[in-house]
Amino acid sequence: MARLTKKKKEAVAKIEKDKLYSLEEASALIKEITNTKFDSSVDIAVRLGVDPRKANQMVRGVVSLPHGTGKDMKVLALVTPDKEEEAKEAGADYVGLDEYLDKIKGGWTDVDVIVTMPSVMGKLGPLGRVLGPRGLMPNPKTGTVTMDVAKAVSEVKAGKIDFKVDKTGIVHAAIGKASFSADKIAGNANELIQTLIKLKPTTAKGTYVKSIHMSSTMSPSVAVNPKIG
Repeated sequence: MARLTKKKKEAVAKIEKDKLYSLEEASALIKEITNTKFDSSVDIAVRLGVDPRKANQMVRGVVSLPHGTGKDMKVLALVTPDKEEEAKEAGADYVGLDEYLDKIKGGWTDVDVIVTMPSVMGKLGPLGRVLGPRGLMPNPKTGTVTMDVAKAVSEVKAGKIDFKVDKTGIVHAAIGKASFSADKIAGNANELIQTLIKLKPTTAKGTYVKSIHMSSTMSPSVAVNPKIG
């Protein structure tokens, strides 16, 4: 078993064992126990009472974090020439089509989100092996396949993220940075949790939100009271 560093021990000592913190308390505590020299990401893990193997219990969606992600999201807009200017003005970092499709075929995936148009999706199909494992394949359900390219790019830049329950029933998401105020971290976390609650499958039985844990890069996790309205 790995030995805890002095800073890690100090951080663990500040977390009350078996206590379920409120979002506000957890957010303040995360800031207190984060000791990295860089601006750590703050992450949340929500365990849901669903069986992801069943199609009617798959939880997937998007949420616009009210205080943004704290990260400069790199956006690639794969669009036809008539949409290029629109995508550039909305803030897309890379804009084009065939040249970027060729780069992706060669293994280039140095972006966070890809936005495209319905008419282009046919060209992206063969690239599923490259984009799928990295979570970069555009999807109409997440708003990244649309004719309103400018809106999609702007939303991603402003803090819109997509999420999907994994095979163990957990939704993981980055909800900000340790440099955010505790209020902003809590606000972003609450927005994600409320969105998840609205997406509860009708076929899910028993407790839906089973547990919630927050952590920052390299920090211990803090248990949050899952009974959030």
